[in-house]
Amino acid sequence: MKLTLKDKDFLERLKPLFDSKDLDIDLKKNGLKRLVLRQNYGDRIEKCFNMTRQGVRWRFQRLFNDIYVSAYECIYWIESLFGTELRQMAIEIAKERVAMRKSAHKMGHFEFYRREKK
Repeated sequence: MKLTLKDKDFLERLKPLFDSKDLDIDLKKNGLKRLVLRQNYGDRIEKCFNMTRQGVRWRFQRLFNDIYVSAYECIYWIESLFGTELRQMAIEIAKERVAMRKSAHKMGHFEFYRREKK
């Protein structure tokens, strides 16, 4: 799974609420472990994210439990077979790709970059 612009927007709106302690992320341990959003997130959160509380919960679940944890599962599997020697190179490539996307987006070539990747 790849992150979308909506995901990026969601994370950027979530960060200040997390920093101000209006929201918290916790590990829920009943059954399968998973990350959950805590605190009281009612009408104010709906206005901040411009979506329903269920929408906020759904996007949080998708980003933090599906995409984020799955990425670490993949890394764990690869590193258990090949060791951690490749990690620094992979981080270097990831940073380069992020910088390239940011640069392309600032220059208005984001759609062009996305088409070239396919």
